[in-house]
Amino acid sequence: MPRNKTTIPKAPVARIMAETSSKRIGDDAADVMVEFLTDYAIKLGKYASTLAFHSGRRTVNDKDVYLAAKR
Repeated sequence: MPRNKTTIPKAPVARIMAETSSKRIGDDAADVMVEFLTDYAIKLGKYASTLAFHSGRRTVNDKDVYLAAKR
């Protein structure tokens, strides 16, 4: 079976989930969490980039990310 390529690795996500909830995390649950985290990171990055551009910069800084996350 071919492995799906994702930006965020599934194993660390499953470890984080195990630390905060049940000690057993199913593969499907970790896959879904990776999908949600990836979607959120993409949206957050796009909005942070928009904020930087609006400020006249081409470089996204930490304040842009914080502001985007507050939205």
